[in-house]
Amino acid sequence: MQAEQLKRTLDAILLTAEKPLPIDKLVLYFRPEDTVNSQDIREALQALEEDTQGRGFELKKTASGYRYKTREAYKQWVSRHWEEKPKKYSRALLETLALIIYRQPITRAEIEDIRGVAVSSQIIKTLQEREWIRIIGHKEVPGRPAMFGTTRQFLDYFNLKSLNEMPPLADIQDIDKLYPELDFSTEKPTKQEATAQEQPGSEH
Repeated sequence: MQAEQLKRTLDAILLTAEKPLPIDKLVLYFRPEDTVNSQDIREALQALEEDTQGRGFELKKTASGYRYKTREAYKQWVSRHWEEKPKKYSRALLETLALIIYRQPITRAEIEDIRGVAVSSQIIKTLQEREWIRIIGHKEVPGRPAMFGTTRQFLDYFNLKSLNEMPPLADIQDIDKLYPELDFSTEKPTKQEATAQEQPGSEH
């Protein structure tokens, strides 16, 4: 297959893909007679990446592979495609997610000990339903509590190749600035959290 034809074919594949595609998966889209190998695809992807320079979208490599995404500068206009308003996430959820990212593997009790308040079951459920966190083991202590860690889907959502691309936690001044993609909400803490906050010695 000619280089230009391969580039256009990959362009079509990536535009219609529902999730990021790695090179080893892209190779499987071609027949043996197409004589397309991994290096050919890698070079074609580089050409496509160059083609998107100055466009409203870009070819992005995430933990799971390559995909097209809208550039952040145009997000406010593209979001008008969807009538449904984006979900809002509380500071408690963002703080819980941040602790899992930077301290994983970590148990729910350890998160509560650091934050000084109880972690709502709904927060853990929401993060698991979004497939941003998962149980990666159990701590060898009485009760063998679950230990949480982030997922490949989390990396894909935030267009990261690995957790090494996350900024150092010490550099984060405001937790909501860590996740500009999320619609941050200053919703009030849950009754369970408010009660924990009022208890003497709850601050760390």
